[in-house]
Amino acid sequence: MSHYAIPAPRVVELPVAGNDAVFPVRRVYCIGRNYAAHAIEMGHDPNREPPFFFQKNPDNLDPSGEFPYPAHSSDVHHEVEVAVMLKSGGTNISVDDALNHVYGYALSLDMTRRDLQGEQKKMGRPWEIGKAFERSAPVGPIHPVSEVGHLDNGSITLKIDGELKQEGDLNQMIWKVPEMISYLSEYFELAAGDVILSGTPSGVGPVERGQTMEMACEGLGAMTVKVV
Repeated sequence: MSHYAIPAPRVVELPVAGNDAVFPVRRVYCIGRNYAAHAIEMGHDPNREPPFFFQKNPDNLDPSGEFPYPAHSSDVHHEVEVAVMLKSGGTNISVDDALNHVYGYALSLDMTRRDLQGEQKKMGRPWEIGKAFERSAPVGPIHPVSEVGHLDNGSITLKIDGELKQEGDLNQMIWKVPEMISYLSEYFELAAGDVILSGTPSGVGPVERGQTMEMACEGLGAMTVKVV
């Protein structure tokens, strides 16, 4: 039996809707600019170029319903997304087989310190300081595929204090969920517990302390997150 030199880090566990079970998180992959309108608003060509990914940390995922405004930023943006939870993985997964590895889906946010991300972009450096900070990925309960099926279309929205800010449809993804899984598996060995944040529609913008973010997606219901 192993004897750890220090206390073992906790396993990040996410709730499953209608179930006492929890989903253990292994890795978090996030696709960038996966909706054409969002690519345009960020100043990029929306044509179908090869996808790119960055990572958040497992413990960035936070189901608490609160988002603490982070330090060292005065321009923190909301990005509503659907998270894809894997029950299995492997390498070189075919597009046709990819959905067989999905356990379920959840509403999520990719909160971004946009000012810090912008500084890193200008210097050609990684984005983690703008993306992978504490509690930067609020997430709702996971809805198993056995209950909701696979989500390839449906409205996704975000409101701030009741005012609509982001609106799109899952069918507007440039790279669909099976393609994301297949592509990632060419470069990484995917496994049970991996999470993929599938991109955000247009309308991203800043949040302020005291505001309430309201997300909704067909098939996944709605969730609210308070900025504190």
